[in-house]
Amino acid sequence: MQRTAYLTIAGAASAELTEKKSRFIAQASPIDTEKDAQDFLQSVRNAHPTANHHCYAYRILTVQGITERFSDDGEPAGTAGRPILEVIKNAGLMNLIVVVTRYFGGTLLGTGGLRRAYSKTAALAIDQAGIVLRKPAGKYQINFSYALLGKIEAYCAQSFYPVTHKVFSDSVTFFCIIPDEAKTSAHKALLEIAGGNIRIDNWGEETYIDTPVS
Repeated sequence: MQRTAYLTIAGAASAELTEKKSRFIAQASPIDTEKDAQDFLQSVRNAHPTANHHCYAYRILTVQGITERFSDDGEPAGTAGRPILEVIKNAGLMNLIVVVTRYFGGTLLGTGGLRRAYSKTAALAIDQAGIVLRKPAGKYQINFSYALLGKIEAYCAQSFYPVTHKVFSDSVTFFCIIPDEAKTSAHKALLEIAGGNIRIDNWGEETYIDTPVS
């Protein structure tokens, strides 16, 4: 599958809502595979063994396309899993799971009330996590003289290219992540800054870089 940019959550997060004494706890987590989803779901079940329901939905980019799964986990059909999935889809998000755990409070909420409660709690968890645009990127090894250190540091910081680590020996080596879309322009800019006295090599596996979405 061709690598592509997509929206996802910045990290794991949770949110809680109480409706007519029923307690809804939503937990959102980034995932890359269905195994990740099942492992996260099991961890939530282990953390809340006495809860009445663990309803969930997830959405993942795969080689075959987009994989979507959801479960009402004993709630009336269509009142939990699908509403959670719709929240994820309406936000345009990929590669995440949202599990909403319910502790029944003794009062029936009705199908409409359940849909609203599950949707709202899922949306709160996603909002708490924050959304990022995940772009395909490459890992680069940039080698230059000490005289260029300040300029190269400033350029990487201003361009939001993460420097994962630095090596100081006879010269300086930065290990930097640059989005695929900026590869050509970044290479040109670095050459100009250094007056051509810089070496830029691709290293390691392909990766992604996250940009916050306001």
